[in-house]
Amino acid sequence: MAEVRQFDIAIVGAGIAGAALAVALSGKGLSIALIESQPLNTAALPTGCSLQDFDPRVSALTPRSRAFLQQLGAWQSIVDYRHCAYHHMTVWDAEGTGDIEFDCAEVKLPELGHIVENRVIIRALLAKVEAASDISLLQPVALRTCARLNASRMRLELEDGGALEVDLLVAADGALSRVRTMMAFESREWNYGHHAIVATVEVARSHENTAWQRFLPTGPLALLPLPSEDGRHYCSIVWSVQEHLIDDLLALEEQPFRAALESAIEGRIGTVIDITDRFAFPLRQRHAVDYVQPGVALVADAAHTIHPLAGQGINLGLQDIAVLAEEILAGHARGVSPGQLQLLRRYQRRRKGDNLLMMTAMDSFKRLFEQQSLPVRWLRNAGMRIVGQIPPLKQQLLRHAMGLE
Repeated sequence: MAEVRQFDIAIVGAGIAGAALAVALSGKGLSIALIESQPLNTAALPTGCSLQDFDPRVSALTPRSRAFLQQLGAWQSIVDYRHCAYHHMTVWDAEGTGDIEFDCAEVKLPELGHIVENRVIIRALLAKVEAASDISLLQPVALRTCARLNASRMRLELEDGGALEVDLLVAADGALSRVRTMMAFESREWNYGHHAIVATVEVARSHENTAWQRFLPTGPLALLPLPSEDGRHYCSIVWSVQEHLIDDLLALEEQPFRAALESAIEGRIGTVIDITDRFAFPLRQRHAVDYVQPGVALVADAAHTIHPLAGQGINLGLQDIAVLAEEILAGHARGVSPGQLQLLRRYQRRRKGDNLLMMTAMDSFKRLFEQQSLPVRWLRNAGMRIVGQIPPLKQQLLRHAMGLE
């Protein structure tokens, strides 16, 4: 029989959330297992800056998320590779004249946020993981079962026959979390009725370090700025489309799709010159009724998923990580087990309200901009104009979205 390995904490999922939590807990006298079911990509990141060199999955990191990654020692390697700071945001309604402009100068900061490829964030965090003597990275190996061994310990069985016993099991294994299912966490969820299309595009004009978002009747479209090189301009697209339209849109040949995209963004940054392969995935909102049980905690997408229209998913997840790590380390300093329910409930209290507030706001925006009755269209266009004309209100909204309040 294989030896049962003993750890203080096991984290399932070595994506951004799981790797960030492992790094945040490292160096404080805790033993940590980081478990990942998929082989981690160790190939060198592309040295070029052409269309095909970008990861189609990107994150819009707020200043708060950037500061957290800096605290973890991962930000500098991201800067050394590549990222794109955006200074401005333009949002407008396709059905009317409502629009609103946000600029970093309004909150006296050098940027509103940063667009970073997901694989770059993960690579920066995994470099810190691999350098840490108190983190054991187990990959590629899937979790087979997890169960409560007794009041204070969890037992994990792995697909390779290995077994672990831990004080705390953290589910950082995404929206379809197996840990959440195995431990019978109740969740509330529903379809948004949208699919999201993601791809990288080359456009004719400079994106001007601006994030562009247009609310169409069929769903929001965002163009997020990427680093430019040699006069060539790139953006990542996130196009949310109603389910009944997705198949026809994906079936378009490249040129008609580029034309449709260019029309949808009203040609704001010129012709769509080229595009990578398109990927689409369904959008579903999920929210766990509870984030914690004795010895178990859900974080990031395992606890909550949100519509990508404001790019807040990863930022909410990193805030979960920061708070959970803070509570675990504060408890550890007092000799409290990381799996103690009272400790874990403090994490839940600090995060659940903020997450629910953001999820409700995003759902409300989505529903508001789907309404096509003339009175609703008039009200939302008037509302956007009014907000844009009241600097204190606009600054407050902007600071909240940036994670500064």
